[in-house]
Amino acid sequence: MKAAVITFPGSNCDRDLAVAFEAAGAEVARVWHKDSDLPEGTDIVGIPGGFSFGDYLRCGAIAARSPIGAAVVKHAERGGYVLGVCNGFQVLTEMGLLPGALMRNAGLKFVCKTVDLEVATTASDFTSGYQPGQGIRVPVAHHDGNYTCDADLLARLQGEDRVAFRYRDNPNGSMGDIAGILSDNRRVLGMMPHPERCIDPAQGGTDGMAMFRALSGALTLA
Repeated sequence: MKAAVITFPGSNCDRDLAVAFEAAGAEVARVWHKDSDLPEGTDIVGIPGGFSFGDYLRCGAIAARSPIGAAVVKHAERGGYVLGVCNGFQVLTEMGLLPGALMRNAGLKFVCKTVDLEVATTASDFTSGYQPGQGIRVPVAHHDGNYTCDADLLARLQGEDRVAFRYRDNPNGSMGDIAGILSDNRRVLGMMPHPERCIDPAQGGTDGMAMFRALSGALTLA
């Protein structure tokens, strides 16, 4: 598996994401936002958390229009895999690769803690390493993680089994308790919680590692 991790001004989880991919056996390339192309042979693009461009305008709006953004969109349109975590989820919605929007937390406060999630579907290469309905604990750290969409889109996401993770104790007011969603072809995942921050016992838990191992297995065999 060849992974490319993007860095924007203000990214603060790019190294964490690279380490998680490497721990699962991936060959990782670090890509600067001003680059216009992804490395040859990239299987999956990782868009990390942080505060790209200081979260000016809307969270992720400027990052989505960086030079590397067009290459990420083309990669996804060709059927390539993309993982966006926290700010990366926001960037993916701004790129139009995932529907809906991430709004200010319902409590109007930054939330930073470990939360309980439910694995809502295992029918994706991101989530196939878990059991249906499995409970996992993953850290969150965000101010604008309130997933918002209209009723028709919510029904479609639920009906098409595209909700990847749900909060068991919703920390931000997200519709349908949504913590992460998949694209139509199930090869793009956006999620607010940070699986890359729970891959080693020293981090307090390893529940995120199953995602990276499952991806590595799927993309190595592809």
